[in-house]
Amino acid sequence: MTKDQIIELEVTDLNNLGNGVGRLDGQVVFVRGAVSGDFVRAKIIKVNKSFAVAKLIEVITPSPDRIEGFCSSPLSCGGCVYRHISYECELELKRGYVKAEFEKAGLPDVKVLPVLSTGKVRGYRNKAQYPVAKGKNGIYAGFYASKTHSVIAAESCAIQNPEFEPILRFVCEFADSHGWSVYDEESGRGLLRHIYLRVGERTAEIMLCLVLNGKELPSENEFVAAARERFPAIVSIMINENREDTNVVLGKKYRTLWGKSGIEDELCGLKFFISPASFYQVNRDGAELLYNKAAELADLRGGEVLMDLYCGTGTIGLSMAHKAKRLCGIEIVESAVECARENAARNKIANASFLCADAGNKDNILAAAGGTRPDVVVIDPPRKGSTRELVECLAELGVPKVIYISCNPDTLARDCTYFKDKNYVIGDVYPFDLFPRTGHVESVVCLMRKEHS
Repeated sequence: MTKDQIIELEVTDLNNLGNGVGRLDGQVVFVRGAVSGDFVRAKIIKVNKSFAVAKLIEVITPSPDRIEGFCSSPLSCGGCVYRHISYECELELKRGYVKAEFEKAGLPDVKVLPVLSTGKVRGYRNKAQYPVAKGKNGIYAGFYASKTHSVIAAESCAIQNPEFEPILRFVCEFADSHGWSVYDEESGRGLLRHIYLRVGERTAEIMLCLVLNGKELPSENEFVAAARERFPAIVSIMINENREDTNVVLGKKYRTLWGKSGIEDELCGLKFFISPASFYQVNRDGAELLYNKAAELADLRGGEVLMDLYCGTGTIGLSMAHKAKRLCGIEIVESAVECARENAARNKIANASFLCADAGNKDNILAAAGGTRPDVVVIDPPRKGSTRELVECLAELGVPKVIYISCNPDTLARDCTYFKDKNYVIGDVYPFDLFPRTGHVESVVCLMRKEHS
């Protein structure tokens, strides 16, 4: 194959990046926008020794799994990589993705169950961060095109909460009419960088935060008055100051223009305060489904010491605390630990304590647990997974049961090999679709020490 060559291709697979996969003359070809079962015409845009990349020109024969019209945003947005396939097909692909990672890790006998989901594929995201730009028709907001920092206009997003769209339009129109400048990455000049929105799905409270390359917003009082009048659900209007030359969205300084310094929501029967910097699952209903399964696997009877590692603001551990004798959380981010303590107090949970420390250190684990071995440990690490050192630490302490929640099947499978090497039995893997239409999938698995299985 050569660049610019026009080919016809049968697509036999779809990867988690949203690329249809086919073979021509024995060589793998990736076609974005094509789905398994399609027969397509495409143009080769890149060729190397092991694969080629092609641009979809025409779907000659569509797959029976193909759907159209899920989202009006451009394909270049790159968010919903499974926007062209039925949801049933997406769930099976995600299950296959998890299963394939365990097979690659040398664990082919681990049972991966069907993906669990709330079934809601639209409007499930309760958090959005929109970069802004200025075009010939004025200021607009949207998303960065895949693998670029070019802003694609996309006020209407199928997976974002529908309450966000009119607020986004209002901010852009107000910014235009009041002469606000827009941040330019190349020059480092301009004021408005991002529009950041969060909503409490059970409380309906909305937070509006503007990320600025500066401290102050022109016409602040007028802006607050207009936003409050138009959107009564907004209970928090804030400024985030980010003057850094960085692709990190949020800076470290916040200022409340009006209302509260965040919003409240309910999860697993508990109330949580969500500040702009707080971690909170973007799919609340999906998270509740996942946490309930984790609690079921933990099977607490009331006398156990429960430990929540990488606990963040404490949502997972606190949702199980009423079934345990004592909850101990460890988290290295100080602000998150403060939020966890506040959330425990807010829900009158007296048997919980939180330590700001490295979760992978044996001394820290013993200190958090009051010198005793925890009976059940819940870990929910970042995408890079846990560490061999932490697994060795838990094994050395003789922790009978570990509930591992993961956002990355690759590192989950790798870490399960560490646990297996330390005499843990790997239970069934339960995948959860907290991010429908995207390539992400969460999972939870119970690991038991052999002498306790």
